[in-house]
Amino acid sequence: MAKNILICDDAAFMRMMIKDILTKNGYNVAGEAENGQKAVEKYQETKPDLVLMDITMPEMDGIQALKKIKQIDPNASVVMCSAMGQQAMVIESIQSGARDFIVKPFQPERVLEAVKKAVE
Repeated sequence: MAKNILICDDAAFMRMMIKDILTKNGYNVAGEAENGQKAVEKYQETKPDLVLMDITMPEMDGIQALKKIKQIDPNASVVMCSAMGQQAMVIESIQSGARDFIVKPFQPERVLEAVKKAVE
């Protein structure tokens, strides 16, 4: 059965790129969100198997959204994505419950490796 994945990124082209990688590899995109607030709402609506979450977004950043999602569902699987390889953000994400961290620009293999690890 295909795993449902929620994609959260403020850049439409990034969402499109991730969606393309996932759908070509048999994953189902449960929804898309352009900021952390929408990510939390979509999470509650779609109950995905995994969330791919950008860190830097308007309204609510990915780390705040991750914390909120974890409050709603302590078992939620979230993989963080960011262009900034900032050590502090990586550490904060992992401490807040993220399963993994992917750095942009994405390599499709790395995205799939992180997704596979998080949903299986």
